[in-house]
Amino acid sequence: MDLGAFSVSLSVRDIEVSRAFYEKLGFTAFGGDPAQNWLILKNGDHVIGLFQDMFEKNMLTFNPGWDSSAQPVGEFTDVRELQRELRESGVTFLMQTDEEGSGPGSFLVVDPDGNPVLVDQHV
Repeated sequence: MDLGAFSVSLSVRDIEVSRAFYEKLGFTAFGGDPAQNWLILKNGDHVIGLFQDMFEKNMLTFNPGWDSSAQPVGEFTDVRELQRELRESGVTFLMQTDEEGSGPGSFLVVDPDGNPVLVDQHV
């Protein structure tokens, strides 16, 4: 099962303070809008998202159809197929995408320890 590009989405109290901290670790902004309280940072192939007042918890995020630079890839497993496979495996969903649709879609599951896992397709 190929889930696409991986990042960690961090729920932060102050996006500018967090940005400054992660820039000290060598991350640079490459997407998002701090005025809208979200920013995507990258260090090599490592990607983190900073989200102020958007999520309750930190979460793992996967983006089918994207590489680590948020660029479309040629072939990928659609989010609806991933959702079907996980449902057949007995995974419970907090949020689902319309399996009859196409293009962008997302679903949210929670691991056994309460960590949210978002699969968010943008293409």
